[in-house]
Amino acid sequence: MRRQLHRLRCSRFNQITPLATRILSCFAVVLAFACSAPIARAAQAYLIVDARTGYILESQESRQKRQVGSLTKIITASVVMDWSEHRHGDLNQMVTIPPEAFVGVTENAVGFQPGDQISLRDLLYAALVQSDNVAAFTLAHAVGSQLEAPAAGGSRVTPVDIFVGQMNALAKQLKMDRSRFVNPHGSDFKVRPMPYSTAEDIARATRYAMNKAGFRFYVSQKERQISYERGGRKMNYVLRNTNQLLGHEGVDGVKTGTTAKAGDCIVLSSERQNEVVQQGATTTVFPRRLIVVVLGSANRFDEGAQLLAKGWQLYDQWATAGRPSDPDKIL
Repeated sequence: MRRQLHRLRCSRFNQITPLATRILSCFAVVLAFACSAPIARAAQAYLIVDARTGYILESQESRQKRQVGSLTKIITASVVMDWSEHRHGDLNQMVTIPPEAFVGVTENAVGFQPGDQISLRDLLYAALVQSDNVAAFTLAHAVGSQLEAPAAGGSRVTPVDIFVGQMNALAKQLKMDRSRFVNPHGSDFKVRPMPYSTAEDIARATRYAMNKAGFRFYVSQKERQISYERGGRKMNYVLRNTNQLLGHEGVDGVKTGTTAKAGDCIVLSSERQNEVVQQGATTTVFPRRLIVVVLGSANRFDEGAQLLAKGWQLYDQWATAGRPSDPDKIL
C-alpha cells in the first residue's frame, strides 16, 4: 500500500513539475523583459547615458526642445571655468554685484544686495550649490566685462550679452544643436526670445563640465560657507545644495532646475568603482559613471532615483555584452 501511495505521489509530482517549470520560465521571461524594456515615465523627457563614451542607455523625448531652468548654470559655470583655465582668469578676484543682477529675479535666498563684494569662486558655489540667480548674473557680468566684445553694428552690447554669446559658442562646440541660451541663469519669465534645450544637449554639457575637477568639486558639496563684504563688513552665509539625492547611491552631482515653464528638472551624476577587465596579457580599466537628465518631472528626486537604478541595470547588461557601440546611440 505504501509503495502504491509513493508511486501515486511521484506520478503527481512528475505531472506538476513540467507545468511549474513552464510557469516559472514564462515568469522569468516577463521579468527579464520588464528589467530591460523602456518604462513610461511621468517626466516630459529623460536620458540615461554612460559618461565615458556618451552611449545612450535609455531615453524618452530626449531631443524635444524644452525650457530647462537653472540647468543652464552648467553651461554658465563651464564658460567661467574655461575663461579661468585658458585666459588665466583669477577666480579669487573680488567683484561687485551690479544692480542689474536683481532685474526680474523673484528669489534671493542668500540675501545679496547691489554693491556687495564677493569672489568669483564664491559666486560659482552660490550658483551651482544653491542655484542662486543673482550669483549667475554677476558671474556673467564680471567675466563678460573682461572678454572682447564682438562687432555689434552700432547696437549696445552689455558684458552679459558678450558672456551669453560665449555660452552659445560653447554649446555649438559641444554639438548642442537644439539649444539656445539667452541669459546666464535660465529664467524664462517674460523673456524673449525664449531659451530652450533638450535632455541630450544638457547631457552633452554635463559630460563636458564633469571633466573639470573643479566643477566636480563644486557640485558635490552638500553645504558650503561663502563670505562677502557689505559696506566694509564681512558677511557669511551657508549654502545648502538643492540636490536632495547627493550622497545617495553614488550620486556626486550635479544640478537642479525649476521654472513654471520648465517644471522640475534635475541632472544626476553617479559613480561606481572602476571595472578592471583582464583579457590575456591585456588589462583594461573602465571608469563607471552615469549621467541622468530628467526634464519636466512632477517628482524629480523619486523619478531621478528610479531612473538611476534602472540605468545601472542597463549599464551592467551593456557591459556584460562587451559594451557594443551604435553610432545612433552616441551623443
